[in-house]
Amino acid sequence: MTDAVPANNPGVVLTTTSSHEEATQIAQALITENLAACVNLAPITSIYRWEGKICNDEEIQLIIKTDLNRFEQLQARITQLHNYDLPEIIALPITQGSADYLHWIAAQVHI
Repeated sequence: MTDAVPANNPGVVLTTTSSHEEATQIAQALITENLAACVNLAPITSIYRWEGKICNDEEIQLIIKTDLNRFEQLQARITQLHNYDLPEIIALPITQGSADYLHWIAAQVHI
């Protein structure tokens, strides 16, 4: 995989959804549109405060591997597809990783 352009800014973006169907729809769009290399879906329980009330909800966590140079486009697409008024969309940099895997991420999101 040495012919791929290394990701300039590899990272993980996190968001949650209220259903597996919505999570799958978002994941497939991000992959199809080359905004993400891989998206993992995992069931979680989220406890948070919303509009003054403490909530305890089952959600699906999307773990999105991407080049963070594409973050603005990725954020806009998630926001467009998401049913929450205020979806979690946070980015974490990958500071170290397998060179081959980072090259693979770059190849998948390269325009």
